[in-house]
Amino acid sequence: MAAPKKSRGPAGGQGRPGRSLALILIAMVALTGGMFLADQPTPRLGIDLAGGTSITLEAKSEPGQESAINKTNMDTAVQIMERRVNGLGVSEAEVQTQGDRNIIVNIPKGTNSAQAREQVGTTAKLYFRPVLTVAQGTPTPTPSASSSGKPSPSASPSASASDKEKASATPSASASTQGRAVTDGLKADVTPSPKASGSAATTPEPSASAPSAAEEAAAAKLQKQFAALDCSSKASRAEAARGAKPTDTVVACSSEGDAKYVLGPAEVSGTEVDNAKAGFDQQRGMWVVNMEFTKKGSKEFQTITKKLSALQSPQNQFAISLDGEVVSAPQVNTTLSGSAEISGSFTQQSADDLANVLSYGALPLSFKEQSVTTVTAALGGEQLQAGLIAGAIGLALVVIYLVAYYRGLALIALLSLLASGILTYTLMSLLGPAIGFALNLPAVCGAIVAIGITADSFIVYFERIRDEIRDGRTLRPAVQRAWPRARRTILVSDFVSFLAAAVLFVVTVGKVQGFAFTLGLTTLLDVVVVFLFTKPVMTLMARTKFFSSGHPWSGLDPKRLGAKPPLRRSRRVNAPTDPKEA
Repeated sequence: MAAPKKSRGPAGGQGRPGRSLALILIAMVALTGGMFLADQPTPRLGIDLAGGTSITLEAKSEPGQESAINKTNMDTAVQIMERRVNGLGVSEAEVQTQGDRNIIVNIPKGTNSAQAREQVGTTAKLYFRPVLTVAQGTPTPTPSASSSGKPSPSASPSASASDKEKASATPSASASTQGRAVTDGLKADVTPSPKASGSAATTPEPSASAPSAAEEAAAAKLQKQFAALDCSSKASRAEAARGAKPTDTVVACSSEGDAKYVLGPAEVSGTEVDNAKAGFDQQRGMWVVNMEFTKKGSKEFQTITKKLSALQSPQNQFAISLDGEVVSAPQVNTTLSGSAEISGSFTQQSADDLANVLSYGALPLSFKEQSVTTVTAALGGEQLQAGLIAGAIGLALVVIYLVAYYRGLALIALLSLLASGILTYTLMSLLGPAIGFALNLPAVCGAIVAIGITADSFIVYFERIRDEIRDGRTLRPAVQRAWPRARRTILVSDFVSFLAAAVLFVVTVGKVQGFAFTLGLTTLLDVVVVFLFTKPVMTLMARTKFFSSGHPWSGLDPKRLGAKPPLRRSRRVNAPTDPKEA
């Protein structure tokens, strides 16, 4: 005789609800602990709820470029500033135009306003220029005139004998001008270039043809400007950088003010930087910014480094000029392409900031900070109070409905809502310092809407269980059989909600993104809570007498639900055909 088959449990199995509950409880404890360890017990509030700083920037026109201040360039500047200060779009920094020339930047309280001001005000115009002359950053005597009474156009500024004697005791180039150029894993070692004012500077090969009077006058003006330049003065550095065009030969200061340069026309533009990231150079123990070029930029960089590698110092250097200041001036000893590195006296924060502005692009206009004011949150506080009252009323109505219709099952729903609330609150608090998330009024609305989404998931599961009981099954098999059907419905519903939130987040800007982000976050948490909390708790409750016996207040009373008689399986017995089996 064949061995009898072992009976199988209900579809879906009982599972191990204790493990799921332990997992989500550990997650809640860890998030709560992290919230207090990070000293962030409350979510960071947006400018409409907590106030903050308002910065007014006025567009400045460069000489001969007055027409550059137009709607297109202003809108482009707004978009770039928004990406710089808003990160993922949830820190609630507001950037908008005011009139034809002004941009208003509102930064929430709790944000580093000084850092944000630097981010929005930096034009980030990056150029790679060949170095023609380098000297100390202090003013030097004007070079003597030639026998014709006119300075030679190719002559570099020289110093007096006393200056030469002092130069011998002057330290070599600072870190800001030493740097390395890096490409394809190959590094060009950087050696300090002589920057003392008394050192004889090498100059480019003179052209075969005689210079014109205009060229001689321009060269004389440039030499005079170079000699008089005082890089120790911030105002002088800003003046030297003003109005410089990429095609011009210009004078510039190092970012630290300890060196000054004569730089040739730009060979590579910062618009050809495809990507920029901050990193720490372990060998030199310093922070650097690594840049990857576009295909066009890589070819241009290869051309300039090939040309410079054949020259003598300091003309084998290329200056990395950011907004008119030289942040690094590495020497080139071989042809390079593909990538480059900016080194200098960077901290981690300054390296991250530079990489940020280079990645998001240069502003099409220069801006002057016109005013900085403090914004109060009086109006936002009243709106928040009204929103919280509305949310409390909505939650109370949901609770009343659950208790009236589902009775004992309402306890499971309320526990699940509590778990969802704890996860949402702790995550919002931690996301403030992590990604700059700020809770504003639209985000509060998104959290209130999420109450309905979460409650809807419970209702779907409860109704599936009731359907199984109406079909005549007892509670424990009904809980397991209802889960696969409810799970599919919950996942589809939450996927649609998350997709809507994602699309809204991508196509909108400003405060609406806060609503979309909160809606998407709470939708994901709904899936976590239903799978790891609601289902395991329901499985455990089904083992208690109160629910399994169908108590009238359990919400699962078979009589109240109109259940059919219990399902009974009948086996059909066929008459034996073999006499031996009879």
